[in-house]
Order: sequence, then structure tokens, then C-alpha cells
Amino acid sequence: MTEAQHQSALFEWTRQPTIRKRMPELKYLYHIPNGGKRDPIEGKHLKAQGVKKGVPDLHLPVARKGYYSLYIEMKTETGRTSDAQEWWLSELMRQGNFTAVCRGWKEAVKCLTWYLS
Repeated sequence: MTEAQHQSALFEWTRQPTIRKRMPELKYLYHIPNGGKRDPIEGKHLKAQGVKKGVPDLHLPVARKGYYSLYIEMKTETGRTSDAQEWWLSELMRQGNFTAVCRGWKEAVKCLTWYLS
């Protein structure tokens, strides 16, 4: 599976009625569309609008376990984080957020379940 397919599978999991009933806060989980290939003109416009390289893929703006919110960087099972992603994960953690790199949608499910428990 690609990273995008893992992310889609994760959101499909979050939409299940039994999951939403148990963890209603999942309705706040959203994707930060920071990656992907774009032509130079669109890239310039997005950069002007505040898009920043390395920002994690997902954000759950819910305070739990002493953290302000949760950021998840999605990867495939063999995916690696870039230096920019590592910087963001570290800085967001330093600011009181929990951050995680999840390799596959099932790992992201475990992370979200732990965070919201």
C-alpha cells in the first residue's frame, strides 16, 4: 500500500459507527495537505499561503495525557522521515504536543486508540 492508501484506510476506520461511538473525538482528525507533486507556480502560491515543508500529515486537536494535541506523520512500512519532518516532530513535541511516526494505518489506529484512551 502507498502512504496515501494507508491514510485513506485510517480515515475509513475512523468513520465506522462503533469506533465513532467509542471515540467521538476522531471527528476532529484532519489531514494537512502538505505533500505531493505540484507545478512550480502552484508551489509558489502554496508557499506564499503558508505551506511548510515537513509538517506532519495528520492533526488531532484534542488535549489528552498531558499533551495539547496529537500530530501523526504517516509512512509506509518502509518509509523514512526527512530532516524537515524530524525537525517538525521534535519542535511540536517541544511545544507540548504528542507526535508519532506511524508506519501503516494499523499503527496509526494503535496510536489514536492509546492517545484517546
